Amino acid sequence: MRKRSKYRPRQIFSDPVAWVINGFKPMSESGEAVSLKIKNHLALSDITQGQGDKNKVDVLIAAMNMAEALHIVNPALGKEYAPEIKAAQDAIYMMAKRGVAKGRFVFTGPEMQAMNTGMEVHDAQLDACTIGELEQAIKYVYEAIKHRRARAIVEVAA
Repeated sequence: MRKRSKYRPRQIFSDPVAWVINGFKPMSESGEAVSLKIKNHLALSDITQGQGDKNKVDVLIAAMNMAEALHIVNPALGKEYAPEIKAAQDAIYMMAKRGVAKGRFVFTGPEMQAMNTGMEVHDAQLDACTIGELEQAIKYVYEAIKHRRARAIVEVAA
């Protein structure tokens, strides 16, 4: 069996100047911000109505991971709300653990309050951040998952 090469080709930009300029644009000017908020709130709404599934939980997990990463990338984007973001992440974690065991994903009252606060913080972050900061936050979350710094809901037997 052949040894796997460590070489990974880098991304090639057709217009690097436009990419840099777009990185300075506020996320609120992008049409993607509105669709992202709708997707997040739709997932939260479905779970509160008892129609949640694994995909909806994954959307909420991604939203709260992004909220945490945004305040790490730029402390001006909600560093003071770090405890609320952590509480929302803990609420999702506990709900997902119960959901995997019972087959039904539903928040308890205090978990729902923490999640609502976390979602408000994330919406404010999306209004205030730039596209470049969002890209850095996505990269941070990807690296955290890759290097196993994220909590696993279902433990995989090795």
